[in-house]
Amino acid sequence: MGKQFNCIEPAHREFIERQHIFFTGSAAASGHVNISPKDGAALRVFAANRVAYLDLTGSGNETAAHLLSGGRLTMMFCAFEGPPMVLRLYGRGRVLARRSAEYRQLLASAFGNEERPGARQIVVLDVELVQTSCGYGVPLFDYVAERPTLTRWAEAKGEEGLQAYWQAKNAVSIDGFPTGIVEEEAPVV
Repeated sequence: MGKQFNCIEPAHREFIERQHIFFTGSAAASGHVNISPKDGAALRVFAANRVAYLDLTGSGNETAAHLLSGGRLTMMFCAFEGPPMVLRLYGRGRVLARRSAEYRQLLASAFGNEERPGARQIVVLDVELVQTSCGYGVPLFDYVAERPTLTRWAEAKGEEGLQAYWQAKNAVSIDGFPTGIVEEEAPVV
């Protein structure tokens, strides 16, 4: 039942932009596969073959480690309301370091120069394949609201507290692969 496309078509974009949540899947050549939920409001579709999301601090930083290791990334969107569908974006991802010029440019052009509390990097996906499937097995859910907990936690930590947290909890993956977050935090010149 699945259909494959070479790019994100207008109907796909509309579907993606309506979703409140999406999931990323990544893996290195060895070690654990990682799947993470992400806030749909953090995602931007830039072109038929490029998307990016503003990545917030989490308990780990597996996606960044996997992208440094091999670059493979999949994003999955599910219709939890309305007509059923699952849409996957397959491709190669990369991380834009928070203090890099490219991060600052994308933050300004795509995110209104608004950096949410706890923002640690931007993940860009160059899309190689789009696949849709029926989604008949996806249950219906009602969206209530975003949880304020992560924002409050990041605000309480402050900039120095976040950097210390990244050093302690986000510098390597659970398999010991570097994430690049520590190296990126050199002062901007």
